[in-house]
Amino acid sequence: MPDDAALAHQEGKIPEELQHVSAGSHAPGPHHGPRTPRHLKLLGIVVAIAAVSSAAYGIVERSNADRELAQWTDQQAVPTVAVAHPRTGGATRPLNLPGDVEAFYEAPIYARVSGYVHAWFQDIGAHVKAGQVLAVIDTPDLDQQLMQAEADLATARANAALADLTSKRWHALLASNSVSQQSADEKAGSAQAMRATVAAQQAHVDQLRALKGFAQLTAPFDGVVTARNTDVGALINAGSSAAQPLFKVADVHAMRIYVRVPQVYAGELAKGLRATLMQPQYPGRSFPAVLATTSQSVAADSRTVLAELMANNDSANLWPGTYGEVRFDLPADQAVLRVPASALIFRAPGPQLATLGTDNKLLMKSVTVGRNLGDQIEITSGISASDWVVTSPLDTLEDHEEVKVEGRLGEMKPSPPSPPS
Repeated sequence: MPDDAALAHQEGKIPEELQHVSAGSHAPGPHHGPRTPRHLKLLGIVVAIAAVSSAAYGIVERSNADRELAQWTDQQAVPTVAVAHPRTGGATRPLNLPGDVEAFYEAPIYARVSGYVHAWFQDIGAHVKAGQVLAVIDTPDLDQQLMQAEADLATARANAALADLTSKRWHALLASNSVSQQSADEKAGSAQAMRATVAAQQAHVDQLRALKGFAQLTAPFDGVVTARNTDVGALINAGSSAAQPLFKVADVHAMRIYVRVPQVYAGELAKGLRATLMQPQYPGRSFPAVLATTSQSVAADSRTVLAELMANNDSANLWPGTYGEVRFDLPADQAVLRVPASALIFRAPGPQLATLGTDNKLLMKSVTVGRNLGDQIEITSGISASDWVVTSPLDTLEDHEEVKVEGRLGEMKPSPPSPPS
């Protein structure tokens, strides 16, 4: 009975017979022998059911987790992309090219006579008028040559006068047969030769006087002195191959701008085409210019056309020898589309774009690439303006691959204008 009581106490249930025993009283009735513990069987059944239920719950939970993981993995395997329509061209398309600014006229002033610089009167930056004296050269050698030539001319004139008088006298004596015809003709020829000598000496004197006039260096036109390469007392050796210009004078009322335009744009260079010039010393400012002419030829080394533009310079802000960026506004080709440079894919078939087809599946389209605008690329053929183009495709994307669309951006926004270089 103690064993049965303990087991019953473990079960939390104590039979009535055992309760009487524990209370110290003995229930009346006949004595019963040991019985089979049914409560132990019940306990085993309960434990078995609990174990089976726990195992089944774990199996179900693990199956659900595996299924959710598989679904999540499949979802992650589908790439997410952003798409947008290509941008169509505007009314004009800009073309920025470097240009060189030169004066309307620029003349280097060389010395025509040898000597020494006596004085100079205009320095760099001076505004001069046509014919204004820039410097004076002392020419002692030339002065002596001129004096000698003038003396030779005087001698030639005297000889010519005597020869002419002698010819007239011999011609008068010919009437009385005092002299022969031959002698009279010789005197007439001698007089004529003397007159020719006088003319030659006069030409020599005029030449030296003209050279003497070059002792004064003058401005050939109205302009600005842009260079002075001499000083007082400097030796001038005219005609030397190493000689450099003593002054430079530039006419800057208007400026010539020279631009080398790639051959592909040569057909759009029409006279009167407007452009703007931007220079680094004037940030935020621009100067209007007009295409005046082209070289009508293509340089073989660069495959470019030399274009000459004219710009008014009443404000005198443009200086010769400077450089800048010339912006042409060319008529836009509406058939040319623009996409981000990141959208282009380079593969064995050539450049391609990933476009969005039906059921969110990709269509890889081969395209013809035009100009590279930095962050954008021109597409001349292969897509239409209604296509949805993947803006930043992965290199692993394949044709007809399913994707998730993150957003439709509408028309691709134009990039901001580049700052002047």
